[in-house]
Amino acid sequence: MAVSHERGRWGEEIARIYLAGSGYRILAQRFRRAGGEVDLVVRKGACLVFVEVKTRGPGSVAIPEAAVGHSKLWRLRRVARAWLAERGWEGAAGGRFDVVAVEFWGEDRGCELRHHLDVTR
Repeated sequence: MAVSHERGRWGEEIARIYLAGSGYRILAQRFRRAGGEVDLVVRKGACLVFVEVKTRGPGSVAIPEAAVGHSKLWRLRRVARAWLAERGWEGAAGGRFDVVAVEFWGEDRGCELRHHLDVTR
């Protein structure tokens, strides 16, 4: 497994633990459909949240969240619609798209997590 792929999986796990500890209920992980994937689908109270997790390692040129542009958000929306349709929730209100950025500082040096709420606004 490539180092960046493995790092991404660690980032997703850290994000999942953080969100669960912050009161979010994890509904799905790595939901894939044609054209994309949503890393996490979570719920807190009445709010349904589709979460994109971006992870970078030491020496990265850009911050992780910079990788979530208009085309990525468009794909996330499309996959989110598929998730809702499969569950009969097409008309569900109160959903949003968040980004969790995880930046590793190096071996045995820890990481930083940033949670960006409602990135489509």
